[in-house]
Amino acid sequence: MMRKSWWKILTFVLLMWVCTMGFIVDVPNLDGRLQESIRNLFFHVPMWIGMMVFLSISVFFAIKYLRSQKQIDDIISLEFARIGLYYSFLGLFTGMIWANYQWGAPWSGDPKQIGTAIAILIYCAYFVVRGSMTDMDKSAKVSAVYNIFAYCMLFPTIWILPRFAESLHPGGQGSEGNPALNPNDTTDYMKLVMIPAFIGWSMLGVWIATLRIRVKLLIENKFK
Repeated sequence: MMRKSWWKILTFVLLMWVCTMGFIVDVPNLDGRLQESIRNLFFHVPMWIGMMVFLSISVFFAIKYLRSQKQIDDIISLEFARIGLYYSFLGLFTGMIWANYQWGAPWSGDPKQIGTAIAILIYCAYFVVRGSMTDMDKSAKVSAVYNIFAYCMLFPTIWILPRFAESLHPGGQGSEGNPALNPNDTTDYMKLVMIPAFIGWSMLGVWIATLRIRVKLLIENKFK
């Protein structure tokens, strides 16, 4: 039992560490720019990393389904897309909280915010497309193709186009070209929390997805 559950125990330990140390670890003052709000790094950034991990897994199994036509591949693709979308909402929400303190308003129409909203709407449409068809095989095939399109749209909407516009968010034009946050803005003590945060929040999403997949398979087998 322990051999199968070790990674779940590790997930719990990592997140306990993050949620505890994230609020008490020493953070740099940075000339009063970020102040205590920099602690949001332990919660905001891991959501986006987790989102990319889950949506990458989802599109991988979407492609695999188109080749294999196996129901398990479709279910895995669906559930990881769902968790990826949940994490994108959490990333947007934590970002809006941060923006409220740093930019004076939760929503300022920043290119990064707009690009993120577009990407989220594209993935919301994935579930609309999937739910609009009664033929399960057709729904799975069309959804798999749309999943590939949605994943490809992530890169221009979130990672590429916002960098070509003036942006309040790090990484935009006029932000010294840094991809997200200047490494000099973090300390070694912060990294002791950040790295476990990246791993722990991603593992939590995998845990939730695997639970949903198991439930889905039980339901499918029950009605066969």
